[in-house]
Order: sequence, then C-alpha cells, then structure tokens
Amino acid sequence: MARGEKRLNDEPESRLEVSITPEVEAGQYADFTSVWHTQDGFVLDFAVITRPPALADDPLSGDSYVSVPTRIVSRVRLPPAQVFELMKALEQQLTAYEKETGQKV
Repeated sequence: MARGEKRLNDEPESRLEVSITPEVEAGQYADFTSVWHTQDGFVLDFAVITRPPALADDPLSGDSYVSVPTRIVSRVRLPPAQVFELMKALEQQLTAYEKETGQKV
C-alpha cells in the first residue's frame, strides 16, 4: 500500500497541533501537588506555600500542629482514561531526568 493511502474501515491517525499563549507558556511554580478524584475524573491542585510554616493550636482538641499556609495556583481536571497516560509520561520523563542529571528523585 502506498504512503498516504487508507485501507477500508481504517481511520486516519490523529495528530494534536498544540499551541500555547505567552501567559501560559511561562508556567506556574508549585511547591506541591494535591491529587484527588470525583466520580467523573481526577483533580490535580498545584499550590505554593505563601508564608513560613508556624506552630498553631487546634481549637477543638488543643493539640499543637504545624500550619502551612498555601494558595492553589492551578487546578487541572483529567478524565480517568487520561490519568494512566499521564503516569506513563511522568515515569518516562523522570527516568530521562535521572539519567541526564545523575540525581535520583
């Protein structure tokens, strides 16, 4: 079969053509990520620490705890089917990073 020809009942391959605005291209720094799910999908909340952690007292129990004030800088919602693809991509990139830098994360 010649290049570019389609066989009967074959769908053409999909190719994403990704673009990004200058505002989004710079990215957001995050100190940590919180991951949770709903019935419809997964949510990744990326957050930054807004000021140094401080010792605080729980008003109900009286127990002391370390309060870490944070602010979510970005929330990403993913359909369940996309989570596995994200995990594979993160594993591939982590392996490449460790090979390139010699640092184990």
